[in-house]
Amino acid sequence: MTQNPGKPAGSADPRALDLYEFAKSGRQSAGALRISQMPCMLAEVPLDAPDRDTVFTWQAEGSMQPELQDDGTEAPQPYLRLAVHGSVWLTCQRCLTPYSRHLDVDAMYRIVATEEEADEYPLDDDEIEVIVGSRQFDLVDLIEEELLLSLPLVPKHNVCPEVHESLLAVGTEEGADPVDEAGEDEKPNPFVVLEKLKGSDPGGKKH
Repeated sequence: MTQNPGKPAGSADPRALDLYEFAKSGRQSAGALRISQMPCMLAEVPLDAPDRDTVFTWQAEGSMQPELQDDGTEAPQPYLRLAVHGSVWLTCQRCLTPYSRHLDVDAMYRIVATEEEADEYPLDDDEIEVIVGSRQFDLVDLIEEELLLSLPLVPKHNVCPEVHESLLAVGTEEGADPVDEAGEDEKPNPFVVLEKLKGSDPGGKKH
């Protein structure tokens, strides 16, 4: 089967992809995924986001690339390239309001047959990852995994529109601890309590 260079293979099912054939034939595929199709990503989106179900576009391309073997010869090996682009709403940890974050994924994978082979594969190139291929490979799972890895550890605006009131209450005075000060004010002085008890019984102590 011959395909024009650069033309996506629209018949490829991203949830049941024959990854070996995809790479061997140098096929390409592209599509779009909504956040609602990726449950773990959806869990990261705040409930009060303006749009919880944003769309990510993706492109995948298989290839066979020469690789040096143990016997010193070169042999073609299967590779997958994946690109994903889109935006997701997250909660800013500085002002606690939703903000839109753009995510870009551009990854290259060496396809291997088993988990053991993946563990033993020499990672000389930091830009290449290793995945275990199959005849029913779920590309959507891989896309979601890469998007989750692309999320910032601490989501926040570059410049917040406002600071949340709960953060304004902390550290309003330099060197002061509002929580500790409040605790000191509320703690009764035992000597003052004793004096009050003595003063409330003018006739003396009762035994």
